[in-house]
Amino acid sequence: MAVVLRGGITGGFLHQRRDTSSVITRRISSVRAAGGGINPTVAVERATWLPGLDPPPYLDGKLAGDYGFDPLGLGEDPESLRWYVQAELVHSRFAMLGVAGILFTDLLRTTGIRNLPVWYEAGAVKFDFASTKTLIVVQFLLMGFAETKRYVDYVSPGSQAKEGSFFFGIEAALEGLEPGYPGGPLLNPLGLAKDIKNAHDWKLKEIKNGRLAMMAMLGFFVQASVTHTGPIDNLVEHLSNPWHKTIIQTLFTSTS
Repeated sequence: MAVVLRGGITGGFLHQRRDTSSVITRRISSVRAAGGGINPTVAVERATWLPGLDPPPYLDGKLAGDYGFDPLGLGEDPESLRWYVQAELVHSRFAMLGVAGILFTDLLRTTGIRNLPVWYEAGAVKFDFASTKTLIVVQFLLMGFAETKRYVDYVSPGSQAKEGSFFFGIEAALEGLEPGYPGGPLLNPLGLAKDIKNAHDWKLKEIKNGRLAMMAMLGFFVQASVTHTGPIDNLVEHLSNPWHKTIIQTLFTSTS
């Protein structure tokens, strides 16, 4: 996270300021110019995923959550980087919704409030109001429409907020501020980060929580494969015997 330090500083020293996401150290040294004036030279040390590592030049810290992590060099091409940014954003949002849905329904299941299947078996449940084929067709239509609109907005930013781009004048409720951030009362009902160009803090919080959610989903997949139960059951079992019911013992037992 970029931190701006203000004030007249003339001596050579380290000035540090901490925030919730990173520590940025700014070294300031004063060099006298030929005319007797002060010529401050400022060097900024960026927070990176591996301390002391020089980030690649195309990751200059302007993107939300940019800590210079790209060991495979996937973002060297600017157009590819632009696409990967949108892909990560969408996967982060799906992961956050998935984690919240899994934990909520699993809590209802384990407490006996509702008779629900464990999350990885929910897709096999038959519903009375519609057949599985009907649900698949409806999902393909709705998701296909939404994803097509998102892609069109990615190719032509702001185009989906123009009059006539949606049915029934829905586009009036979409501000189309920036690809990936449609805004408006439909998708931003609380009015957070209306000025999307200066909403770096909100973007950073979202992408951090999204990355955490993607790791949580990976954990859910591994848990389901190894323990054949839900995350709440795994948590309860761990809390019942924290020193002997851990991921290490569970994995070792499952492979032995």
